[in-house]
Amino acid sequence: MKRFLALAMSISLIAISAVGCSGGDDGNKDNGSTDTKVEDSGDKEGKSDEKDESKEDSKEGGKKTVVATTTMLKDLVDQLSGDHLEVDGLMGPGVDPHLYKPSAGDVNKLEEADLVVYGGLHLEGQMGEVFGSLEKKDKMILDSSSNLDESLLLKSPDFQGNFDPHIWFDVTIWQEVAKEVEAKLEELDPENKDDYKSNLDSYLAELDELDKYVEEKAKEVPEDQRVLVTAHDAFNYFAKRYGFEVKGLQGISTESEASTSDVTEISDFIKDRKIKAIFVESSVPKKNVEALQEAVKAKGFDVQIGGELYSDSLGDEGSGDDTYIATVKHNIDTIAGALK
Repeated sequence: MKRFLALAMSISLIAISAVGCSGGDDGNKDNGSTDTKVEDSGDKEGKSDEKDESKEDSKEGGKKTVVATTTMLKDLVDQLSGDHLEVDGLMGPGVDPHLYKPSAGDVNKLEEADLVVYGGLHLEGQMGEVFGSLEKKDKMILDSSSNLDESLLLKSPDFQGNFDPHIWFDVTIWQEVAKEVEAKLEELDPENKDDYKSNLDSYLAELDELDKYVEEKAKEVPEDQRVLVTAHDAFNYFAKRYGFEVKGLQGISTESEASTSDVTEISDFIKDRKIKAIFVESSVPKKNVEALQEAVKAKGFDVQIGGELYSDSLGDEGSGDDTYIATVKHNIDTIAGALK
């Protein structure tokens, strides 16, 4: 009997031990598996949080982006923003904004920018729908000429009754545009508004000096020779401010074409007034001006091509004329050198 009881107790102990071991293994598996899953989930959440935080840090610590359509406007934003903003230009040097058609990549660049700055007055003639679409999406966008006093603007019957968009040729009007752009930069990035104001004050002072420089150089040209004949009618603001008469083979927009009668009329004018030089433009093909030169020559008068002027674009980096101030100086130096 004792032997039976001992045997029974031994069997019970073995069974309990087996159940305990089995339960321990299962517990370890469940806990181990659960721990692993929780750990993995934690890792994923951690990585996701880190990624979100990284994005947020990048957004908070990174620079806001501004896209300007023309080279003149890009330079202006560069001058005013200092190192606070990432500034990109849509059109490169030598590109004609009247004819420029944005690609899908251009539209994407505009949509991703924090601020878009454009010239207005139908300068970017092929981009009206794009600007309208951006406005509907509540994109921060600035028509840099929209608040100018209309008394400063020139109208032309050749431009469908619209204002002439080439306002940068009058340095004093460009100063007004600078004020508009600076105010928008303050709205975009109020934390750095004091720097923007300071940069504006410094730049306006530089433009005051530039305006005086152009006036003095213009006086070097005899009054009867202050006639600017160019590829298209872009220099009216320059003429009004600095005392020149202008003649353009094409109209205010390069979408128009020079006709045979235009060439005949202007060639007669050059011959009769004995104009020393005519000028090609960096963003307009030279062939029309060269044809005009030949037409004048055929009438017995020799007119020179006085050089290349920047009209709807600044120069490229290699030219040394890749800022607004440098471009304006290049133009008046070229004009005065050829006509005086």
